[in-house]
Amino acid sequence: MSTWTALLIAGGLAFVLKFLGYVVPASWLDGERTTRITSALPIALLAALVGVQTLTSSSGAITLDSRAAAVGVAIVALLLRAPFIVVVILGAAVAAGLRLLGLP
Repeated sequence: MSTWTALLIAGGLAFVLKFLGYVVPASWLDGERTTRITSALPIALLAALVGVQTLTSSSGAITLDSRAAAVGVAIVALLLRAPFIVVVILGAAVAAGLRLLGLP
């Protein structure tokens, strides 16, 4: 399959999904279960993204390196109710410090 074919198929699928969003009956979207699921989806997707980016190497193997330590420090800072910018700076500083010491 060529790149253009894949691009056209992806664009068509995106259009169909968006169109289906308009034709779904409102009664399907008003339920309590639907509200709970849709409010939890961004949290689950972000957690999966952080997990994959933190614990996998470029080859796809599971690895523990400075990124895992940085996320651990960021979690502790969040639990201590530090401001978000402080959490980001602490995580970056820990990762940079460990890489400076030779950890990958």
